[in-house]
Amino acid sequence: MSITSTYTTTGPAGVASRPGRRPATPRGVRRTGGTSHAERVFRVQQAFTELGGGPQGLAELARASGIDDSAVHRILRSGVAHGTFLQVGRGRYRLGPQAALLGVGALEQAVDGDALRAVLERLRLSVEGSLVFLYGLSSFAGMQRQCIEMAVGASDLSEVGLGPRELVFSHRSLRIGASGRAILAHLPESVQRRVAAEPVPDGMGPGACRDGERMLASLAEVRAKGYALGLEECAAGWDSLAAPVFWGDLVIGAVTLLAPGALTPTERAPHIAAVRAAAEEVRRLVVLDD
Repeated sequence: MSITSTYTTTGPAGVASRPGRRPATPRGVRRTGGTSHAERVFRVQQAFTELGGGPQGLAELARASGIDDSAVHRILRSGVAHGTFLQVGRGRYRLGPQAALLGVGALEQAVDGDALRAVLERLRLSVEGSLVFLYGLSSFAGMQRQCIEMAVGASDLSEVGLGPRELVFSHRSLRIGASGRAILAHLPESVQRRVAAEPVPDGMGPGACRDGERMLASLAEVRAKGYALGLEECAAGWDSLAAPVFWGDLVIGAVTLLAPGALTPTERAPHIAAVRAAAEEVRRLVVLDD
C-alpha cells in the first residue's frame, strides 16, 4: 500500500510546510540564495506555498519571492505554457497539473502494509480499550484528513458512533479532533484560517470547539508540545491523542489514539509518549532514510 495515495497536493512547491518557514531545503542540497533563472523559478513556486497554494496575484507573488514583478510575470507565463502554472483570472495564477505530477512522484512510497499495521496494533494494545487510526492529509476537495489504516481489534466502531460513513465524512475535517489539529498546526496560516472558518461537522462530541479563533490559538501549543489532545471532541466519553507524521518539514498525516475518557494528565503521559513514538515509527516506514 502507499501511505501517500490519498495525498494529492500540488507538488513539492505546492505542498504545505510549517507556518512561517520556507520549505526545508532537501538534504544534500545547498540553498544558494542566488539570482539565476532556475533559482528565481523555484522561488516563485515556493511563494505559492508560503501564500497558501491557492490563486495568487502577481504583486503578492513578487513580494513573497523577493523578485521584481516583471520577472515573476515572465516565469508565470512560461509556466502556463508548460502546465506548471494555471491562469485562473485576470492577473491571478495557481499551481498547475505538472506541479501536481511532481508532487505525486516525490511523495509516492511503497510502504510495508504489515509493518504499518503492526505499529498501530502495538499502540492499541498498550492502552486498554483504545482504538488507533492513521490519518493522511488529502487536498482533493480542500485540506482534509482521510483514514488510511486503523487498529480497532474486535470493535465495529459502533460504540463510538463511527459507522463507515461517519468515519469517511464526518471526521474528515481538520477543524475538529486531536488528529485534525495535529495536522493543521503545521499547515500555512492561510490554510488554518480557512479551516477555522468551516462549520463544525454534525454529530461531534460535547467537547468540540466551536470558536474558530480559540481553535486557531490552540495550534501554537500543539506545535510546541508535539501532539494534540481532544477531550470528547469526536464522541462523548472518548478522548483522543494525536501526533503528526512528517516528511522533513512537511506534515503528511497523524497517528491518533482514541481511548475512554476521564484520564488524568498523569495517566495520559505514558499514552502521549506511546503515540509520539508510534508516529515516529510510521515516519520511518514512509520516509526511506539514508
